Amino acid sequence: VPLVESGGGLVQAGGSLRLSCAASGSISSINYMGWYRQVPGKQREVVAIITSGGMTNYATSVKGRFTISRDNAKNAVYLQMNSLKPEDTAVYYCRAGLIRPAWGQGTQVTVSS
Repeated sequence: VPLVESGGGLVQAGGSLRLSCAASGSISSINYMGWYRQVPGKQREVVAIITSGGMTNYATSVKGRFTISRDNAKNAVYLQMNSLKPEDTAVYYCRAGLIRPAWGQGTQVTVSS
């Protein structure tokens, strides 16, 4: 299912952003949805995941600051990011599914100090 991320931008440290991932098809049957991020020269890393049952898991570095949610009726997944830090600067990607996953094109998040 094609995915399109939005909501990235430039924000000062301590600020907030809300990323959106819009799917062109239904995500209700997709158990695993997640947000990942990547900086140049490093591997893509998981930020947060959410299952179809609403179970969530977060990277230690974002726990307590980021919240992932999904709206199956709108075929969308969101990432609310609060208390942003410069080290959160990355391209953020939405992922759908575990086996043969679909990825979005990414949205840049830049946090200035």
